[in-house]
Amino acid sequence: MAEHAAEHAAYPVGLRLSGRRVVVLGGGQVAQRRLPSLVAAGADVLLISPSATPSVEAMADTGEVRWERRGYRPGDLDGAWYALISTDDPEANAAASQEAEDRRVWCVRSDDAEAATAWTPATGRSEGVTVAVLTGRDPRRSAAIRDAIVEGLRDGSLAAPHRRTRTPGVALVGGGPGDPDLITVRGRRLLAEADVVIADRLGPRDLLAELPPHVEVIDAAKIPYGRFMAQEAINNALIEHARAGKAVVRLKGGDPFVFGRGMEEAQALAEVGIPCTVVPGISSTISVPGAAGIPVTHRGVAHEFTVVSGHVAPDDERSLVDWPALAGLRGTLVVLMGVENSGAIAAKLIEHGRAADTPAAVIQEGTTAAQRRVDATLATLGETVRAEGVRPPAVIVIGDVVSVTADRTHR
Repeated sequence: MAEHAAEHAAYPVGLRLSGRRVVVLGGGQVAQRRLPSLVAAGADVLLISPSATPSVEAMADTGEVRWERRGYRPGDLDGAWYALISTDDPEANAAASQEAEDRRVWCVRSDDAEAATAWTPATGRSEGVTVAVLTGRDPRRSAAIRDAIVEGLRDGSLAAPHRRTRTPGVALVGGGPGDPDLITVRGRRLLAEADVVIADRLGPRDLLAELPPHVEVIDAAKIPYGRFMAQEAINNALIEHARAGKAVVRLKGGDPFVFGRGMEEAQALAEVGIPCTVVPGISSTISVPGAAGIPVTHRGVAHEFTVVSGHVAPDDERSLVDWPALAGLRGTLVVLMGVENSGAIAAKLIEHGRAADTPAAVIQEGTTAAQRRVDATLATLGETVRAEGVRPPAVIVIGDVVSVTADRTHR
């Protein structure tokens, strides 16, 4: 059998194991890696092993697999369609492998691939596609090739056209804080499949340069709105392109539902019956401070963080923020769109009790190559922003976490 396997390539096939018995001998690391896929395939898994790793034991406790706490016995493969042999007993492995051969049960052996009748490929999945790679005796190369293919499918760099008719609709995609690598895998894939992309100014612009030439890219800020409000015009553009049968991506900075008017767009689409998919994004409220070395929470320093919009001044009657209440909190305050009103915001917080020497920092264009951090106190925040020429987009962080450094000391 070993000589035969060495002379001929393995024949790839996908096993449909739903409801069919699979016997796994050994409850160690190999079983821990393989069992989840067998369970996901719907297999009726019987695990035979005197002991098991905590993860494997948890699968047995929850009923995902049946576990008999003992060693291998002749006849254990009776009724099996597939067997995975991974015990640390060479004699038991050899005996079980011979039983599999006698019973014509396809068998994988972790200790001796040449003695097995089946090999486990390196597998990965992306949007309904299963990738399986076999390179014979080089499992690391199999895994590397698998990873490259799956990554390409996920980020859209390796794409094949869908042969089925696509359902027209809109994806509201959060592009993250600015670094193109911080968009989600799903968001990048939907971008790669889009016919039309309507993008915000604060979206990750570098991603647009990667789009194929046939993709229509529309700057949301330049959509003519005439008698409509700008947001209504954007809503109408989404509806128009989706009704034309296009796959539309609305690319936003950060997360669509964090000061991004994403729900307004989702509601407008729902009113006319257009399907809408929401793809969350990494919000600048957490990622930008983190990129600048500021944790929004830290043990013993802050057990809470609050995010507010600063685009309306505290004394403006349109403001919905309870600034006096915020001044009474002890945790971290993260302010978006607050550069212009930074001085007024700081003054209001101090007026209602927040200490004037509270550390503050402003991070401009966070996560991008142009990122810079400017430190101040609450008392000097407005003056520092003006003196340093800070401009949007910028995130303001107020609280003791600003002074926490990686070496666990406070500055």
